[in-house]
Amino acid sequence: MRSKTSYGLMLALLVPFAAIAQSAPEGEAAILQQRLQAIDSNPDTAGTAAYERLQARQSLAALTSARSSQRAAALQIAQWRVETAELAARTEATRRELTQLERERSALIVEASRQDAVRARQEAERLRIQAQIQTEEAARLRLAAEEEGAARQQAETVLQGVASGEAAKLRAARQRDAELRRREAELLKSLEQP
Repeated sequence: MRSKTSYGLMLALLVPFAAIAQSAPEGEAAILQQRLQAIDSNPDTAGTAAYERLQARQSLAALTSARSSQRAAALQIAQWRVETAELAARTEATRRELTQLERERSALIVEASRQDAVRARQEAERLRIQAQIQTEEAARLRLAAEEEGAARQQAETVLQGVASGEAAKLRAARQRDAELRRREAELLKSLEQP
């Protein structure tokens, strides 16, 4: 009883579908044909899913030449093949887009790396120039210190020369003073003696 009911239910569902398929297979085939042409005319999917589109065209051709008892099955196959062609075309177009996006990403990564390298070179050049300036400044300060040391040494030499000259003059003056005192003492002695 259960199998008769299932069979009856299945028959009840298939009868309207068969009636629709028989009454409007040309309209359904035209819609499927338009969907297939939409794949061909879309620039994103035009060259994609060639095998699936060929199968869809063949199933549409089989639908138009199918006997009335086979039209429902042929229509279902044609719908599946068109849907498969649409999915395959969208999938391939998406893969192409993904590949293009990956190329663009790689190009952007390369460009970012190039810009990082340029910035690193500029920073290295800036640091090199800064180090060179610091080296030149240190050399200038060292030279100034050496010149100052030489000037100080020269001043000390001059001062030592002046000091030794003054010391010699002082010694000479003291010797003269001593000589003059001795002479004065001798004179005083000679004056004291009658």
